[in-house]
Amino acid sequence: MVDSVVIPAGERSGATGSGRRSPVSAGQFGALGLYLADPRVEASVLGLLEAVEAELRAGVASADPLVAEAARHLVDAGGKRFRPLLVALGAQFGDPTNPQVVPAAVVMELTHLATLYHDDVMDEAAVRRGAPSANSRWTNSVAILVGDYLFARAADIAAGLGPEAVRLQARTFARLVHGQIAETVGPRDEDPVAHYLNVIAEKTGSLIATSARFGGMFGGATVEHTEALARYGETIGIAFQLSDDLLDIASESVQSGKTPGTDLREGVPTLPVLYALASDDSDAASVRLREILATGPLVDDALHAEALGLLRESPALKRARETVRSYAEDAREQLAPLPAGPARRAFESLCDYIADRTS
Repeated sequence: MVDSVVIPAGERSGATGSGRRSPVSAGQFGALGLYLADPRVEASVLGLLEAVEAELRAGVASADPLVAEAARHLVDAGGKRFRPLLVALGAQFGDPTNPQVVPAAVVMELTHLATLYHDDVMDEAAVRRGAPSANSRWTNSVAILVGDYLFARAADIAAGLGPEAVRLQARTFARLVHGQIAETVGPRDEDPVAHYLNVIAEKTGSLIATSARFGGMFGGATVEHTEALARYGETIGIAFQLSDDLLDIASESVQSGKTPGTDLREGVPTLPVLYALASDDSDAASVRLREILATGPLVDDALHAEALGLLRESPALKRARETVRSYAEDAREQLAPLPAGPARRAFESLCDYIADRTS
């Protein structure tokens, strides 16, 4: 997932020697390779994110001290706030000062946070965002119920935005659940790669698509521009998740936010692995790689290191890189109906970042 530690809003980017404004250092923008060339747009987006941060804390409040503490847990842990960021950027194509923009962004982030509580239970995760996961701190039952509470809070706030917001949030939630079920059950009489891409579209792309759509809707953008934003959001969301798959294999550092090869060790079938397993290449390296991957989770250190090395040099990784670049370029094409300007350039910079980070 697109997930890291948020830096307090208020940092501003400076000018580079070339005249292009640099991303916010180590903040929401810099961590995503996002460039905001116009100081007014940057100030608008940062102001919206600051307001979202305040309303998030109000949104997770509860009369029950345990519920309040557990619900604040991941809000306090931070995050890139990628979904509110897309709401804020999408609103730039209309009127970003519309008072509905911030609650729309809060709905998206609360929905996202709720899925993280549930994901950690299903994955038996011990850590989330550098802190103990809610399930490890309070038990699985509490984590599940707090996730449900956050979904309810998101729906309550959406109700204040009107029936269309409620409908869209509910449909997005349904897609998230379908994606999680599909991931849990695995491919059923379908190509594993197609199944995996569908899971990502449902679990990750759907919420990012609705975030971009909400920005256009509640900023008062035209229907044509709002639909373009939604298409872009879904595609860039898939591209981001796929690029994380590649970083888990190709990165020599913790650039992906976790130890390289974690998915291999846990037996998670990400895109490079699926391409390698589906390959009919007969060279010794490809054959050996398929043999190792077919055994499942690679808990043996020697086999894990061997598989990681083979994957890094494999045609499967090259093919996965090409797939990521294809999605990034497709996302860029979805921006064509939008007017040129700093907000569109910011969206385009995300496409560049994804293509570059996995090359």
